[in-house]
This record gives sequence, C-alpha cells and structure tokens, in this order.
Amino acid sequence: MKEVIKTVINPNGIHARPASIFVQECKKFQSKVTVENIAAGKSKDAKSILGVMSLGMTKGTEIKITAEGPDEDAAIEAIAALIDSGCGE
Repeated sequence: MKEVIKTVINPNGIHARPASIFVQECKKFQSKVTVENIAAGKSKDAKSILGVMSLGMTKGTEIKITAEGPDEDAAIEAIAALIDSGCGE
C-alpha cells in the first residue's frame, strides 16, 4: 500500500469539473484508490464522483491519497501530479 498527502491548490477547491478529472484519472488504475479529507476524517472511494465531491475539499484542504494493488506506485505518482497541477484548472 502506498499513500501520499497533498494540499488542494484549486481556488474553488475540488468541485464538479476537477472532481470528474480526478475520478477519471483514478479509474485508469487497477489498484483500489481512496481519498481522505484529513481535517474532516472522512475517506471515500476515489473512483466515485459522488464520494469525491462529498468530501468537501476546498482550497488548502490536506488530503491523503492511498492506493493498494498491482499498479499502486504508478497510481500514486499520477494522482499526486494531477493534484499538484490543480486538476486541469
């Protein structure tokens, strides 16, 4: 299992459009991927758009992304890069 902690940099947080991009990226991998809003203590399946949006990830929110499976290293690397890029915004 691999995990990384990142900070949301999007000015409007992870709303519908960046959440969709985030989920699409997570679905590219076989590994089970979860995302947790550290402050709220809530964790959801990162491949579920409703789950991701329900975490209320605003700008500055620290999130923990966890991947477990055959391609966990690649998943963590790609998803962390996506968060660092602002999910395309």
